[in-house]
Amino acid sequence: MSTEPGCAGGLYEACVGVPDLAAAIADFERYGCRVGSFGELDAAAARALYGHDSALRSARLLHQDADHGLVRLMQWERPRNAGLGVGQDLRCIGSRWGVRLTASVMNIANHAQRALETGAQLTLIEPILAVIGEVSGERAATPFRDELVGVREMVVLQPHYRQVFFERFGYDSPLYGKIDPHCLFRTSQHTHFGMMIANDDHRVLDFYDQVLGLKRWFDAERPWEQATGSRRIFGLEEGETHWMVDFDDPRSGHALAERRSGKLKVVRFSSGSRLPDRMERSRPGCLGYSLYTWRVHGIEGLHRRVSAGGARDVTDVLTDEFGARSFGFTAPDGYPWVLTEAS
Repeated sequence: MSTEPGCAGGLYEACVGVPDLAAAIADFERYGCRVGSFGELDAAAARALYGHDSALRSARLLHQDADHGLVRLMQWERPRNAGLGVGQDLRCIGSRWGVRLTASVMNIANHAQRALETGAQLTLIEPILAVIGEVSGERAATPFRDELVGVREMVVLQPHYRQVFFERFGYDSPLYGKIDPHCLFRTSQHTHFGMMIANDDHRVLDFYDQVLGLKRWFDAERPWEQATGSRRIFGLEEGETHWMVDFDDPRSGHALAERRSGKLKVVRFSSGSRLPDRMERSRPGCLGYSLYTWRVHGIEGLHRRVSAGGARDVTDVLTDEFGARSFGFTAPDGYPWVLTEAS
């Protein structure tokens, strides 16, 4: 195992605060997840690592043989707050969401539509077409003449779950998500995770590649004219621009056969954009998607780098509820993280 301090593999877990661990496990089983282990911390230990004074019981959910894109369900004895909630789109400072590949977006959309008809609390952004000719390196496709290469992408927002699903067509990327064909929704592990900030200083994101050692794979402005599905999903105002910055598994390559899932996708708006600030509802102790974790090599060395690299609220290296050495911090963009030692 490498002793060079740095992140290992793709983004490891989305941590989801839930009021009922058993019910949440049953929900995620429909996406192909299964319980790998349970763990507990008393209030003092949880406060030291997560900054929230409450006893905690967690379940780590696995997905087939994936080593990234997993789920940590966290049931707090005294939750901090109800989290980000439902809303109409993903737009807010503090927004987090998980993305899965599926064999059929319409299968999930059908369930969401039926749930709405029976009075369920959720927001459905129905499947949106995004033609991505750049994936194949060809000119823009002509309808009814050329093969379309792209995805259908949709969003389901529930009180504790903020999930995006996509179905690809016209291309394959074998290392970017592995679908479990036997689960109800025929979905993969999380292929990537999202965050949203409003900041004019592009350097605020340097922490992720220069300190954590992630690969900055994509970094570009998305003007209003080029934002197709993003207009609805991110709640764009007319004429509004934003920037997309992707941080990948260090092993990921640019070719389709070399691209790996486990991506961190940061959506950056200008500081003048009208985004509600809900960061206090997107941190450990909150319900819903409230924390991300990454596995690391050389945890002591990385702890020193993070401490000197602009992070704040850096904890000591402690033992988490699963017995792994871990530490928490707040990155320069304001998002809390936990890094855990790779076994």
